[in-house]
This record gives sequence, C-alpha cells and structure tokens, in this order.
Amino acid sequence: MNKARLLAAAIAVACGASVTGARAGDVLQEWDSVKAPPPPKLEQVTIDPKKTAVISMDFNAKNCTAEDRKRCFAVIPAAQKLIAEARKHGMVVAHTITSHMKPTDIVKELAPAQGEPVVVGKGDKFAGSDLEKILKGKGVDTVILMGTEANSAVLYTALGAVIRDFKAIVPVDTMPAKTAYQEQFTVWALANGSQLKDGATLTRSDMMKF
Repeated sequence: MNKARLLAAAIAVACGASVTGARAGDVLQEWDSVKAPPPPKLEQVTIDPKKTAVISMDFNAKNCTAEDRKRCFAVIPAAQKLIAEARKHGMVVAHTITSHMKPTDIVKELAPAQGEPVVVGKGDKFAGSDLEKILKGKGVDTVILMGTEANSAVLYTALGAVIRDFKAIVPVDTMPAKTAYQEQFTVWALANGSQLKDGATLTRSDMMKF
C-alpha cells in the first residue's frame, strides 16, 4: 500500500511539473527557463549592382563611439568596406538619419558622398519619406540594410521593404544594437517573422559577391 501511494504521489508530482513546465501562466514567469533557439543559417548572396541599393541607417558620430556604444563602433570598418564596394560597382547608396540628427552627424567613415540621398525617418525608414520613390526611380528592387538600432531601424525597415515589394538583405555584422540580446532578437525575427522569413535574407558582409 505504501508503495502504491508513493507511486501515485510521484505520478501526480510529475504531471504537475509537466504542466507547469509547459506553461507557467505567462512568459514573464517562464523568462529564466526560456532557451534561445539555434541560430539561423546565413546565406551566400550574389548581388546585382544595377538593381541593388545599400541603405546605411542612423550611424551617429555623437554616440557610435568606443566609449559610448562599443557594439556600434565595432561594425564601422565592415560597414565602411560595404559602402566602398557598393560605390565601386556603381550601386545606389542611401543614408538615413533620425529626427535628432543632421547629415553632418553621420559617422565620417560612412558619410554620404556627393549626390547620395539622405532621408529622415523613425523606425521604418520608408514611412513618411521619399525612399521608396528614390529607389524605384533608379530601378532598385533589392536593398542591403545596415544600421543601428538593429531592433528598430533594421528590423522595421526590413519589414517596410518587404511589404513594398523589395527584397531585403541584412548582413548580421553591420546591424549593431545596444546589447547582444537585441541583435539576437532581431536576427530571430528576420529569420522567422511573418513575411520577413520569405522576403529577407540573412548574410554577413564577407559572404556577398558583387
């Protein structure tokens, strides 16, 4: 009898633990037990220079520094190389700034060349700007997105691009945020989000062939 009672108790505890583990009420209660999924696969990408534009977003020299935002500062060389490669191949290069910036605030290594458009916007850089008109007027159907914040400008502009029938390419080494978690969240959303998973491609700047 004692063994039967112990077995019954063990089953009850096990069932209770299973239910609790499956759903503890809301995600905040589960927060510490959530495990990050495996990283998505990055893709090799071949660029068509005639139909592709690079959009460099919100790199502000006032805070994109080694002291203030080291994750932002660390991507400047890769971003600079990507812009140089785009210009070398005659591609469209566009820049965005926030409403708190001026074009002269852009990090000098990534500053606009003469004639390159600069638009102002929040989040989705297509919203409330002429960016779509500028790009489609030049025959662009694909955008390479780099910039900060990853979880704001990059993520929202990627969705904005896709719903406007652009293909979006996002190099993960040129999309800094304040924390690694914000970058991780953005990568997951780009790889798995509705519309984004089919319209956006994750890559790295050294995995793109021009």
